[in-house]
Amino acid sequence: MAKAYLLLADGSVYAGRSFGAEGTRVGELVFTTGMTGAAESLTDPSYAGQMICFTFPQLGNYGICLDDCESGKVHAQAVICQEYCASPSNFRCELTVGELLERDGVPGIEGVDTRRITQVIRTHGVMNAAVTTAEPTPELLERVRGYAVRGAAAEKSVTEPVFFPLEGAGYSVALMDYGYKKSIADGLRKRGCAVTVYPHDTPAEAVLAAGHDGVMLSNGPGDPSENVYEISQIRELMGRIPVFGICLGHQMMALAQGARTAKMKFGHRGANQPAKDLKTGRVYITSQNHGYAVDGASLAGTPGVLRFVNVNDGSVEGVDYPGLAAFSVQFHPEAHSGPRDSEKLFDRFAALMGGAMDA
Repeated sequence: MAKAYLLLADGSVYAGRSFGAEGTRVGELVFTTGMTGAAESLTDPSYAGQMICFTFPQLGNYGICLDDCESGKVHAQAVICQEYCASPSNFRCELTVGELLERDGVPGIEGVDTRRITQVIRTHGVMNAAVTTAEPTPELLERVRGYAVRGAAAEKSVTEPVFFPLEGAGYSVALMDYGYKKSIADGLRKRGCAVTVYPHDTPAEAVLAAGHDGVMLSNGPGDPSENVYEISQIRELMGRIPVFGICLGHQMMALAQGARTAKMKFGHRGANQPAKDLKTGRVYITSQNHGYAVDGASLAGTPGVLRFVNVNDGSVEGVDYPGLAAFSVQFHPEAHSGPRDSEKLFDRFAALMGGAMDA
């Protein structure tokens, strides 16, 4: 394998071996603690603009099954791991991780101390970085330090509505696309919903005029507060039709009702985050991928009521909107890959569309 380098914004350099595509990519360096789910993570649009450092020591043992992918391509800027397996053992395997990255022009680096890199991020917070197969230069460091993720949700959205019909569907759902995962549409369809995926900037009146039973607000990348128009349209939808928001959709719902969001020091990425339901006292182990969170104190004076909190750090994990037939969660109830503890939230959404007042 050829040499590769990870250059951090603090000027530190980690030398390793290249896999995937050659070249140079710049992005925001984050880490994920998931032990499985490489295909799902790499193809999750929420990772747009970011480089993924996998904390689990090995990557690629079971390869890539295309049915597991959340979209049609890799959205991460680059991949960092301790040990890359180029010879997977899995009867479902269609591509190696390296082949997937090479196909989509994404560089990977192995043979670096991912434990140390993760400690740096946890101590200093997420920082920009570059993965390159060329020698790092002062010019590249300057480029790294000036990088910012902008307009990512709009970039990852469809440009025209996409319809997923379902024979005998009981409900029709508008899925607002800010970078949606395929598993969200699958979760709705499993519960008898025909799904129409709409571009991020579709006006609320157009969605309402289409006669849907409910609106799902998807996950997606970037700072939720920069999506000003989308937030204004969510405000128009809430209270007029049942609404369920996940991840970025959850954050924008809170912003639409007057709350605030803030960037976290290093976010939550992985399949082992504990979220406590304050209504029942039950703790769910959840799959998450986010770097921003709703400011819990800012919910005061809004229609939002805190429903879920993170057991580890107390951050907001879910909000109910009594009287508006709406609720949202920061975690991923579709959980691909991850625990399926919270899948029943899709059933709760179906109940709201069926007329339940307090599902």
